[in-house]
Amino acid sequence: MTAERPSITDRIDAATGGMRLRRLRQADWSRRLVRETQLSPADLIWPIFVREGSDAPQPVESMPGVSRLSVEHCVEAAKRARDLAIPVIALFPYTNPSLRDETGSEALNPDNLVCRATRAIKAAVPEVGIMCDVALDPYTSHGHDGVMVGECIVNDESVELLCRQAVVQAEAGCDIIGPSDMMDGRVGCIRGALDDAGCRDTMIMAYSAKYASAFYGPFRDAVGSGGMLKGDKRTYQMDYANSDEAVREAAQDLAEGADMIMVKPGLPYLDVLARLAREFAVPTFAYQTSGEYSMIMAAVGNGWLDGDKAMVETLTAYKRAGASGILTYFSPKVAAMMRG
Repeated sequence: MTAERPSITDRIDAATGGMRLRRLRQADWSRRLVRETQLSPADLIWPIFVREGSDAPQPVESMPGVSRLSVEHCVEAAKRARDLAIPVIALFPYTNPSLRDETGSEALNPDNLVCRATRAIKAAVPEVGIMCDVALDPYTSHGHDGVMVGECIVNDESVELLCRQAVVQAEAGCDIIGPSDMMDGRVGCIRGALDDAGCRDTMIMAYSAKYASAFYGPFRDAVGSGGMLKGDKRTYQMDYANSDEAVREAAQDLAEGADMIMVKPGLPYLDVLARLAREFAVPTFAYQTSGEYSMIMAAVGNGWLDGDKAMVETLTAYKRAGASGILTYFSPKVAAMMRG
């Protein structure tokens, strides 16, 4: 007599030990109840491009939905950040080509565009944090982050200028200095310069693992350095094949006094982000670069992706990998969505 075969239900229960993982996924409320990673407006830093003038925002062609803003409109953006509970905005200047030179001297001007925007925002919206980029590429005629001698980006001479740039920004009211230049030793020198200037409370978020990436093109359009760049940045930005090197860079920056570290770009380097967050257990940030943003927006524009879903999914991926927060051009949109 042939034995009765177990039912499919009995076989599944035997294989899974009776554990049905789909039980927790069956309703929206149960999925929210057990969600491991939470994304909120408090996780966001909003990068903003500032420009001269007082007229309407100037769209960045390669970044749909992003515009260069006058100082007046930057203040309005900061008020919007406050209303959306976004804690920090990051300022990046579009510098008039006539103000660019070989050494990026406009970066040292206490009345430059970033400093004026910083003072205006702090006067109007003091409760919003301001992060300023420390690098010379928005100010140099050759588009590099440091001083160029012949075909070489010189390290020590560049660091000397970066220290002065950081102090100028801090004295204007900047809360977080973001050295993105990738020169050796710049974090320790900047920390010393800030302390000597009486800016001990100014924080440093070091771009510790900033890779020589193909994902920066739209950003360079936005700040006006793309067409000026001579050569590439591979002698100072990291090789995208390396991960151990990122650990050494982060360790060095923290030893020199960095309060926070960053990985840039984000999605192509989630493994590096997870490794640094786990290894150092310090506030670790990711930058969703202009190229990442524009890829998503291009796909949305062609009807290939659901923009809102792709936006939230990618930002949640950074958090899941260990990011304390994310610099993203989606900040106001995703914050409004989460609050709504």
